[in-house]
Amino acid sequence: MIWDKEVECMGRREMAELQLTRLRRTVQRVYENVPFYRQALDKARVGLNHICSLREISLLPFTTKDDIRNNYPYGLFSSPLKKIVRLHASSGTTGKPTVVGYTKSDIDLWAEMVARIAVAAGAREDDVAQVAFGYGLFTGAFGLHYGLERIGATIVPASTGNTERQIMLMQDFGTTILVGTPSYSLYLAETAQSMGIEPSSLNVRLGLFGAEGCSEEMRQVIERIWGISATENYGMSELIGPGVSGECECKEGMHINEDHFYPEIIDPATGMPLPYGEVGELVITTITKEGFPLLRYRTRDITSLNPEPCKCGRTLVRMKKVQGRTDDMLKIRGVNVFPSQIESVLVSIREIGPHYNIIVRKKGYLDELEIKVELADESLLEDFRKLDGLQNMIRHKLRAVLALDADVRLVQPKTLGRSEGKAKRIIDLRDKKE
Repeated sequence: MIWDKEVECMGRREMAELQLTRLRRTVQRVYENVPFYRQALDKARVGLNHICSLREISLLPFTTKDDIRNNYPYGLFSSPLKKIVRLHASSGTTGKPTVVGYTKSDIDLWAEMVARIAVAAGAREDDVAQVAFGYGLFTGAFGLHYGLERIGATIVPASTGNTERQIMLMQDFGTTILVGTPSYSLYLAETAQSMGIEPSSLNVRLGLFGAEGCSEEMRQVIERIWGISATENYGMSELIGPGVSGECECKEGMHINEDHFYPEIIDPATGMPLPYGEVGELVITTITKEGFPLLRYRTRDITSLNPEPCKCGRTLVRMKKVQGRTDDMLKIRGVNVFPSQIESVLVSIREIGPHYNIIVRKKGYLDELEIKVELADESLLEDFRKLDGLQNMIRHKLRAVLALDADVRLVQPKTLGRSEGKAKRIIDLRDKKE
């Protein structure tokens, strides 16, 4: 099933014409209404007359998260506050949060974009969708809530926390769709099992997961434990929230709603555009937003784009699963390491669980990488030979992928921290005194 066949199956030439029209309108809008962009465009000596094709988007200046923070809270809004009907903000773990505003039109379009990706993943109007994202300034819960409501699904706005109650609601309400982070779905499954309930015995058939990375190996673990189809969707509060892209049932990349978001891939070091298929940093220009449009926003996410039509019939450009973030990448002894590489190794080993921590320390002048991971079966702790063999096997597999040695520590089940939101797996202690 395709929610909006006219757009989702649009020809590439027709899509390009639509994108150019909307891009020019957006450039004009921010020039007239946002002093930051007026100054940036004037400095770059770029005007509307220079944007005659989509290729000229490379003339426009980039926007970064620091630009948003430096214009906190309303400096990048292109609509007056009286037209803004909703405010959201990022988690703001350091410094000021990034604040975004929505007009009535933005809210309506947001629901429509999420409806597309939900239907593509397999959601239908007779589903019961349990939203286990936190409701608040975070965009995840509201985005999926209104998108699923748009297609007619029944919404259970459970929010995060009270995990045993979440399981009770799934049983009592007959939940068929679980919405949340991949890591929280594992915690929910673990809690259900501790209550004597097998997750696969519940009615859940589909997972709509986002807000954090999930390797293909982790997806397979989730699907096996829950007995569901686990799909991934992508977005960020700066762009709109969830709804930028999402997987269809083929799971061969996330379809970008490119009639609303123009995607580029650039070399993160030079800022130069890269062709389709090349891996680099994803840059997004919002081309229909009223309240908070962004030109060439640097997401810091590493991926690639595929313009070929999908087997599902959609022609929208697809982005690959995000490999990591340029600001999450760890440089250890001169080697670039993405947490997703480590996860792909760990979750493929049946003797260990899916919960882990990545710890980086400095000893003298050298970086040291330590991986803490839970055993799946506590009885392994009683057999030193098996334990030693398992540690050596994990070290060998990590070295083959990372090209460096890691100290592997196997710990008892359920001893590493759990998260009801985004999992916090990386602990970088190199700038701290222990």
